[in-house]
Amino acid sequence: MSGKPALDAIAPDPKLEVTLRPALLDQFVGQARIKERLDVLIGAAKQRGDSLEHLLFCGPPGLGKTSLANIVAKAMGAAIVTTSGPVIEKAGDLAGLLTTLNKGDVLFIDEIHRLNKNIEEYLYPAMEDFRLDIIIDQGPNARSVRLNLPRFTLVGATTRAGMISAPLRSRFGLVNRLDYYPASDLQQVVLRSARLLELEIVPEAALEIARRSRGTPRIANNLLRWVRDYVLVRSQPPVTPEAADAALSMLEIDQDGLDEMDKRLLEALVHKFDGGPVGLNSLAVSIGEEAGTLEEVHEPYLIMEGFLKRTPQGRVASKRAFDKLGLKPTGSQQQLF
Repeated sequence: MSGKPALDAIAPDPKLEVTLRPALLDQFVGQARIKERLDVLIGAAKQRGDSLEHLLFCGPPGLGKTSLANIVAKAMGAAIVTTSGPVIEKAGDLAGLLTTLNKGDVLFIDEIHRLNKNIEEYLYPAMEDFRLDIIIDQGPNARSVRLNLPRFTLVGATTRAGMISAPLRSRFGLVNRLDYYPASDLQQVVLRSARLLELEIVPEAALEIARRSRGTPRIANNLLRWVRDYVLVRSQPPVTPEAADAALSMLEIDQDGLDEMDKRLLEALVHKFDGGPVGLNSLAVSIGEEAGTLEEVHEPYLIMEGFLKRTPQGRVASKRAFDKLGLKPTGSQQQLF
C-alpha cells in the first residue's frame, strides 16, 4: 500500500491554482493581522513614493505565502520575479536575477532557508545598500566588481523559519508568520473558489470541506476540486453536505481531517508501542513510511489537533488518540496523559 497520504493523491492543477489565487488584499481570506500590517506598509510606501521594506513570510505549506507575495507586487504596481533558494547555486545566478530588476520590483525567493550560505553573503549588501560585489576570475587575476542595483523589495518565504540564519533574518523589515486557518475562514475560501469554478455549493457543504482541510487553503481547494468531480459523476449540483461527506469518505478523509496514513500512525503508536514513548524511526519502520514524511507531513497536524505529543523520550499518544480509535487506556497507558 502506498505511503502517500490521500490528500496528496489529488494532484493540484497549476492553472486551477493560479485561477483560485486571490489577486488583491481584500480578496485574501484570513490572516487578519498580517493583512493589516501589509496594508499600512503598502499605503506608507505609496505615499513616500518609495519601495517596500523587505518581507519574510513563514509558515507551513499551502497557507498563502506565494499569494501574498504576488498581492504585494500587484498592490505596488511592480513586476515580480520568482525563484527558489535551491535554484540559486552561485553568485552569478543571483547577479543575473538582481540586475534584471527595475526600481520598485519584487524578487520573490521561495524556500529561502535553502539558500547556499555563500550566496547569503552576497545578498546582505544587496538588501542593505543595493549593491552587489562579485569576484571575477581566480588567483592573481581575481578582482572585485561592484554593481549598483535599483531599490527593490526582497520577499522571502520559508516553511522552516528556524533554519534561516540570524544575519539574514535581521535584514527583513517585517517578518510575518502565517498560522493554520480556522474552519470558518476556510469555509469562505471554499465558497469563493466555488464561485470562481462556477460550482453550486451550499454553505453547509463548504463548511464540511473546510473542517477536513487541515487548516490549509491549498488542501481546501484541492478537496473542493475532488468534490466537484465526484458530484458531476455520482450526483448533481448543488453540492450538499451529504455529497461532500460521501466524496471525502471515498478518499478516507474523516471528520477530523485525518487520512488513512494518519490513522495508521496512531494505530501503530497505540497497538504496537502501547501508546509510546517511541522513537520516530521505529514508528516510521512499523508503518512502512519514511521518517521525514511523518515528521513534516503528518505529525504537525496530529500535534496541533492534540492526537500526538513529542517528548524527549519519543512520540506519545494522547487521550484523544485513544478516543479516536475507540479504545480505553489501560492503567500504564493512563500515566502518559
